[in-house]
Amino acid sequence: MSSSINLEIASRTSLIPIAKIAKDKLGLDPDTLELYGKYKAKISLSRMDALCDKPDGKLILVTAISPTKAGEGKTTTSIGLADGLNHIGAKTLVAIREPSLGPCFGMKGGACGGGYAQVAPMTDINLHFTGDFHAITAAHNLLAAMVANHIHWGHKPQIDPRRVTWGRVLDVNDRSLRFIVTGLGGKANGYAREGRFDITAASEVMAILCLASDLKDLERRLGNIKVGRTADKDMVFARDIKAEGSMTVLLKDAFNPNLVQTLENNPALVHGGPFGNIAHGCNSIVATKLALKLADYVVTEAGFGADLGAEKFFNIKCRKAGLTPACTVVVATVKALKLHGGAQEDTLGKEDLTALKQGIPNLVRHLENIKKFGVPAVVAINQFTHDTQAELDLLEWSCQELGVQMVLSNHWAKGGEGAAALAETVKKIADDGSSKFSPLY
Repeated sequence: MSSSINLEIASRTSLIPIAKIAKDKLGLDPDTLELYGKYKAKISLSRMDALCDKPDGKLILVTAISPTKAGEGKTTTSIGLADGLNHIGAKTLVAIREPSLGPCFGMKGGACGGGYAQVAPMTDINLHFTGDFHAITAAHNLLAAMVANHIHWGHKPQIDPRRVTWGRVLDVNDRSLRFIVTGLGGKANGYAREGRFDITAASEVMAILCLASDLKDLERRLGNIKVGRTADKDMVFARDIKAEGSMTVLLKDAFNPNLVQTLENNPALVHGGPFGNIAHGCNSIVATKLALKLADYVVTEAGFGADLGAEKFFNIKCRKAGLTPACTVVVATVKALKLHGGAQEDTLGKEDLTALKQGIPNLVRHLENIKKFGVPAVVAINQFTHDTQAELDLLEWSCQELGVQMVLSNHWAKGGEGAAALAETVKKIADDGSSKFSPLY
């Protein structure tokens, strides 16, 4: 849907001061918060020791079929499901990634959900938010500057300028900076060599921040970054040029999770934003683990389709953090499945059972893959007004053949109430203890 519609809906919603959300819905005292205005805050992890002995809530992953231009709505469904669970009386937190400015100003747009299933304040979150991306950009580029300085002064280990692997980042799309030459202008400006800019969400620093368990672990992981090789092809790491401490200092505030709210004034953690195609595509481990201590149910998502994001969530994030997901929600839309089945974009609003039937194997394969991890799944159909009953019946029959429940969800138009049926189904599956999660390797 148009971002202007989402913005209009968000602008009509009354938000509650985030300190009140934290106190009333999460039991957090004001001294645990670092306020960024009235509706945004960071939760200080240094003051969370009291939660250590509290049992974890149940973790629910939202993933999807293979992405298409038609859209599936993972983030919207994640937020809608969290609102739906709260709507039926289940204390729930949604924990998702932060948006990147590149997609926000590109074709994809923002990443705060849509319709009546959004996190807010939408504009703030989509833009600078609490400055986490800027801190990651600064830490990444500090390392690049230290590498260049190390080469300039000939420090040991001597990095071969031709074998530097660490580039620079910024959080906008600028194709002219993808491949560049740096160090021009004479001896004082260093060695002339090829370089590059990536987008901040693709930075290894971003992935590290989202996988680290605490600041000490963050510093250790930063020290393990490979920056290049010597002339003898020996690897050189960030710790070899003593960069990890300074990088950690730049990230100390960014490491604390961000607390905001949904349009239904339910708490939401939005923290970290590694891309799913080049990293693991999940929000931070510290935010997810904090959410599990603060709520009975935690809804999170993983980037791209289940074959990419969900598998990385299971094999990387869950393994590193010791997480055990209780249920997986696979999001699909009728129009996206028809697109997979060969339908043309300009015909997606019309009934096409043939294209839908040919596209359903994409959903089936994702469900089969998830089953291998031992996690029970439910299919959430993100419903549109032009979906016909015959198309929905065909989808439901296909899911029944696999022994998987399918639930229609209308959270975009109705918020938590529209996701109540999905919430009831997910809660029942999460509560029955049927998950036998195990990574595949």
